[in-house]
Amino acid sequence: MMKKALVLFLFAAAAILLVLFSVQGDTWNNPLKESVQSEDGLAADGNKVEAGEKEKEGKTSTKEKFEEEKEVVVQIEGMEEKVIMHLNKGKDCDYVIYIDEERYKMVKGEGDDPDAITTKEALPENFPEVSMTIEHVPDTAPEVLVKEFEAELKSEFPELEDVKQVTEPVEGYQLHGIANGGQQGNDPVVHAYVISNSQAGSFVITERYFLEAAEGHGARFYAMLTEFHIVEPE
Repeated sequence: MMKKALVLFLFAAAAILLVLFSVQGDTWNNPLKESVQSEDGLAADGNKVEAGEKEKEGKTSTKEKFEEEKEVVVQIEGMEEKVIMHLNKGKDCDYVIYIDEERYKMVKGEGDDPDAITTKEALPENFPEVSMTIEHVPDTAPEVLVKEFEAELKSEFPELEDVKQVTEPVEGYQLHGIANGGQQGNDPVVHAYVISNSQAGSFVITERYFLEAAEGHGARFYAMLTEFHIVEPE
């Protein structure tokens, strides 16, 4: 009985040794196998990191979100005119607007001064102002600000029209007034909008030109405002 048990033990030991020699032989015959597997594992992790980096890189800048230029149709005295407009950013990068740079230029405001879009060529001294200013008021809602702005404009334009709510070229409140009752072609005009900044504040967009230029500068300002876009903070 003891002899039989000893034989079985020796047989089992021999089987174990055979398996061990087989595994070692595989390693000896393929010395790079383990290192290749490790490199494969690192490569997989590396791809995940690379994908993550690409996602970070995928956060497009303002210039990448919007085309550098686009064709915009302007209605001038009932006629369609196709104009190539170029992308411009606000001084605090909180909005973008496409500008007809053949006729106008953007002057970035310094300090509390608003951005201003003015004629590229200076107008004669006796001409009324022609400009469109864009001011960001981050801490006052449109429904509050429009009342303050209305009172301010009435001191300059006593016959200021009642405030209107509009959806074009921007969505918000519209104010419009003509000085001197609109009797002369060079009577100053104010055409303004108070709109939401998509948060708790407002943008005030104020156009100034003269009555005779309503179908010219006024129409071109309108077309540029159709391409006014608020850029929300990232």
